Amino acid sequence: MHSDVIALIPARAGSKGLPGKNIRDLCGKPLYRHSVDAAIEAGISKIYISTDIEEIFSHSLPNGVSVVRRPLEFAQDTTTMAEVLLEFLDTTHRGGATVVLLQPTSPLRRPDHIQAGLRLFSTGDCSLVMSVCEANSGVLKWGQVAGDRFQTLSDPRFCFANRQYLPPVYRPNGALYVFDADTFRTNRDFSAASIKVVQMSKEESLDVDTLDDFGKCETAISQRLSQ
Repeated sequence: MHSDVIALIPARAGSKGLPGKNIRDLCGKPLYRHSVDAAIEAGISKIYISTDIEEIFSHSLPNGVSVVRRPLEFAQDTTTMAEVLLEFLDTTHRGGATVVLLQPTSPLRRPDHIQAGLRLFSTGDCSLVMSVCEANSGVLKWGQVAGDRFQTLSDPRFCFANRQYLPPVYRPNGALYVFDADTFRTNRDFSAASIKVVQMSKEESLDVDTLDDFGKCETAISQRLSQ
């Protein structure tokens, strides 16, 4: 068990792509419960759900899971994740801790991904651990236009390289972030000073935003359960 670790699952009511998605049934339990259960299986004993969804307050949840009412001003389309985290850290959990942020829209994240993130963070030589997955290397050819000038986003040599010779690139997939509570309060945002990563496959990195995404997650979880 990780006694100095807390998990935070931010579950907001509003969703334009798929209304009510965070409490929509996914293979026998609400979408957000997949993140709760992953945290428990990873050995985290203190789990918080920050939410404005009234229904969650009446759900039966395992010991160690607390539901925290999120003020409406921090549950808007324009609310940033940093604002959600600071509201939670300034009001609900004022002490120090290693925080594991688990967004409920990443139900294919596994407990071992969380454990890997905690192991990396415990080495003490990084400011943040986050999950990533491989992305299209073609972005290395991209750039911005300033007036009539093209400015490459990366090494200019990549702009005209054959695609098969481009190096692999990775993107944050939003499934896992591990950071220090006190450092976050001080910086008021994530620190990019030194970031370590937990790699996840593209399939595991699916983020639920639409009904089609939901269906793909149902298929993936059903296949896991049948194995």
